[in-house]
Amino acid sequence: MAELDITRPEVILFLNEAYEKEKRLRSYWVSKHKAQIQLAATLTREPTHYYEQDVTKHAMIEGMATITRDHKVSIRNRRKIPIRDAKSIPGIERLRHEHSLINLGVGNAKEDPRLARPDTDLSPDPVMRPIDPKTLKIFFKPKPHFGREKYLNARAKIQPEKKYYLPECVSWDHGWRMCDSKKPGKAMYGRNWILQKTLRNRVGPARDPDHYKIPTSSGYEKC
Repeated sequence: MAELDITRPEVILFLNEAYEKEKRLRSYWVSKHKAQIQLAATLTREPTHYYEQDVTKHAMIEGMATITRDHKVSIRNRRKIPIRDAKSIPGIERLRHEHSLINLGVGNAKEDPRLARPDTDLSPDPVMRPIDPKTLKIFFKPKPHFGREKYLNARAKIQPEKKYYLPECVSWDHGWRMCDSKKPGKAMYGRNWILQKTLRNRVGPARDPDHYKIPTSSGYEKC
């Protein structure tokens, strides 16, 4: 891994945030274990009456399990080459055939050059989609208007399917590619808030429709 160039502005901002985070974690740990630290510093705890041979005995007991593991016979057995049926596995060059992100229709080699690989390349496909350069610039700008928190807030507003190629956990199954689904229509026999609609409309309560009336039976009155 190449060494970081500490003269670059974005590296300096990253190191400053890392140092601040480490300082907060150390101060939190000291405040949380303040009582134990004071107890260890005052030396008022009860004596354990341990001697040097007791410490050596404890270390020897813990190391007894490694004697069998690190014995010369065990080392010789581990160095033996296992017997294999064949020197190579046939069909390994077609292992990625029709199973890559491009074949599944999830990724595009023009948008992500990392996907443009031959079928003989067995390295795993990338998990995350390429980050927008405009969003990535937020991470390297100075605080407080930019920085790590602003970058995470901007990334949180992006849909998961636009950040990752495939769901990475079970909780992502609910709502994954929700934009592809249609909005459910109004239920035909759903519950209607008739009283609320009539009292809050601009004309006030209206009379019942004609189909609410009691049906009249045909008789001499209609003759």
